[in-house]
Amino acid sequence: MTAGGGSELLEVGDRVVALAQGGEQVEAVVLRSSDTEVRVYEGEIESFSSAQSQGVGVRVIVDGRQGFAYAGTLDDDVLAETVAEARDNAAFGEPDEFNGLAEPDGVAVAELNLYREGLLSVPTDDKISLAQQLEAVVKAADARITGVESAEYVDSVGDMAVVTSTGIRTSGRETACYVAAYVLAEEDGDTQTGFGFSVGREPSDLDVAKAAADAADRATRLLGATKPASGRVTVVFDPYVTAQFLAILGSTLSGEAVLKGRSLFADRIGETVGASQLTLVDDPTDPRAFTAGETDGEGLATRRNVLIEDGTLRQFVHNTYTGRRSGTASTGSAIRGGFKSTPGAGCQAVSLLPGDLSQEALIAQVGDGILVQSVSGLHSGVNPVSGDFSTGAEGLRIAGGAVGEPLREFTIASTIQKMLGDVVAVGADLEWLPMSAAGVSLVIGDVTISGA
Repeated sequence: MTAGGGSELLEVGDRVVALAQGGEQVEAVVLRSSDTEVRVYEGEIESFSSAQSQGVGVRVIVDGRQGFAYAGTLDDDVLAETVAEARDNAAFGEPDEFNGLAEPDGVAVAELNLYREGLLSVPTDDKISLAQQLEAVVKAADARITGVESAEYVDSVGDMAVVTSTGIRTSGRETACYVAAYVLAEEDGDTQTGFGFSVGREPSDLDVAKAAADAADRATRLLGATKPASGRVTVVFDPYVTAQFLAILGSTLSGEAVLKGRSLFADRIGETVGASQLTLVDDPTDPRAFTAGETDGEGLATRRNVLIEDGTLRQFVHNTYTGRRSGTASTGSAIRGGFKSTPGAGCQAVSLLPGDLSQEALIAQVGDGILVQSVSGLHSGVNPVSGDFSTGAEGLRIAGGAVGEPLREFTIASTIQKMLGDVVAVGADLEWLPMSAAGVSLVIGDVTISGA
């Protein structure tokens, strides 16, 4: 990867678009990436992978018919073949009046500085050493840590350019890395697991000590956990739990989900859908977000979209197709799984507007309840149309305004609608995670739990 990668990829895109014939719209999405993943066990390398890839995806739209093809090389002769294949595929496509490429919409591209040249010069031995350090530190964190399921270092470097015959010509580049540990703790025959991680744009951003301490604390504080009694309680979601719920909530707020009849929020724009404390935004222009980006999968500038404001549903996120079909416009929210796919529509960096109180202060206000540290099976347990969900959970009892005994093997069952309406407070501890949603402590009243 070179510093001039973006310009090089733009030139590739230019050559593809120059092959457009009369009456055609042509889009080239050109990507180049390199990824490293190291996992260690007992101080030795358990697995190591380092891969580089590049390629181009081409869409051709003519008479409302869309064709797509891709190639894993940027050779000129292959580019021409890929355009021809996309053109042939368009001939078999069903005509759709809403098919069409993105066009410049006047929104300026934010300069986010997501690229760190320094990551490229980090020796492989240093990356391996980071994973080994993480394993060693977490082992030493507590005598009850009896095993490390995994200690890993992961990074990626990516360049992308989008060029279209409709006037889009943008490029972006970014680096990202993280360390993560999953550990086992044992005491008196009881075994618990915990995790910790640290994310950044280059290895110097990573905090190995914090990742290790979080993993050790999450595992050891659940030792000796028991089932709570069934009932209705106030819960405090840990930021990691909130992030998982927000990722699911975000998926129901895409124009694509609405058009496919897979959103419980369809036809509810302008309605109250949550407590007045809730303001939900999707903002990939926030450089703190692990999934931040300057442009979307169609080359339009990303932007801050307010989805729910003070409890009222304001908008969905759209790509060009869903925007047109919904009678509105793209919100710069086209997402792609690489050069091998056509663009979908979805949230890219969703978060709640944080409140003023720390988790400790929120727990003090709650008085009695449960701090939910982790949930399991959430994605498979949510119905995106009805909003019903049921998930296993574990955490800590809250008594007298402080965390107490550990709890496990209980179930939270509710609906997304009720949960949003019962939000009592939002914490100040906004935390960006290695996913498309941020976490924050979230207090929800009147939650039904099933335990002993």
